Amino acid sequence: MKLVKSLDKSLWVFHVNSGSCNGCDIEIVAALTPRYDVERFGIKLVGSPRHADVLLVTGPVTKPMRERIKRIYDQTPDPKVVMCVGTCGSTGGVFYDSYTLDGPIDDVIPVTIYVIGCPPRPEAIIDGVVKAWAKLEELRGETKKKEGKK
Repeated sequence: MKLVKSLDKSLWVFHVNSGSCNGCDIEIVAALTPRYDVERFGIKLVGSPRHADVLLVTGPVTKPMRERIKRIYDQTPDPKVVMCVGTCGSTGGVFYDSYTLDGPIDDVIPVTIYVIGCPPRPEAIIDGVVKAWAKLEELRGETKKKEGKK
């Protein structure tokens, strides 16, 4: 992984639960608490996907959530990064053969970063966010180059 030389702005994250048991959600909240305090590094949860740089998705995609996940993905401005947190989001986990699932997240939207675990520890989630941040800065650089060539 390349180190990010400079960060242009803070990282804003929109979290959506697509059908999980909430174990991953609890660990995400733990990363925001004073023990880890990711907000001091500029990582902030936002209330709308229209303001987000990163779409953080937990859980497998249930049938009612399929179209909602697509809409949320489309509402997130480019460049964007999608982070799948938890085993259920990447494979279906313990719910893999449930009648109400439409599959893992990458069957519905493209995923950039996977954080595996049931549930993953806050340290793993923070590591995933750092990788997402580096990928986002790379995408922003590519966008700037394209705009400069026009």
